[in-house]
Amino acid sequence: MRELKLENICYQYKNAGRMALENINCAFRPGTVSAVVGPSGSGKTTLLSIMAGLDRPSGGRVLLGEADLAGMDLDAYRRKDVSVIFQAFQLFPLLKVLGNVCYPMELGGVPVKAARERAGALLESVGIEAEKFRRFPANLSGGEQQRVAIARSLATGAGVLLADEPTGNLDGENSRNVVELLTRLAHEEGYCVVIVTHDPAVAEASDLVYRMVDGALQ
Repeated sequence: MRELKLENICYQYKNAGRMALENINCAFRPGTVSAVVGPSGSGKTTLLSIMAGLDRPSGGRVLLGEADLAGMDLDAYRRKDVSVIFQAFQLFPLLKVLGNVCYPMELGGVPVKAARERAGALLESVGIEAEKFRRFPANLSGGEQQRVAIARSLATGAGVLLADEPTGNLDGENSRNVVELLTRLAHEEGYCVVIVTHDPAVAEASDLVYRMVDGALQ
């Protein structure tokens, strides 16, 4: 698994009078949970979007290992190298739990049987019992839906997990469970985990904490 590195990243919205991000330099390493904290409007989500290849920086570069995202196929990058875990889960409501986790594998050409077997193993690894595989997302609790979303992010084989407020819709117990899961994935399986969060408990549990203030990283 490779390091995700940001060099002199700047970003300015069209027709905006100020920079949303300015001279961001940092590195996110495999085996580590990094939290990016800061007030609303400080640039946290913009930074995550750039790391995910959803937005291009106005200046600077993002490196995955030695590869510059500017020269990469960003669709392939998001399929194979990086996964985003959203606060709102973003599960497909008309696909059952197993189908949600199979989807990215089948999109990548994995045979249906192999995808189902791997999806089942991933779901069990995040604490989803087999009897829930055939449920629709709406029939799960918020904590269960977030764990399914994490299993789906792992299905691609991506080494970088970008989590956007992953505990924002969860109660205290489920928040702790999700943070423990993400920490285990980093420390025991070598994933590079980056969490954008307002939650001080998430920051406290992280290995590194970066603070965003007016588009600058501290």
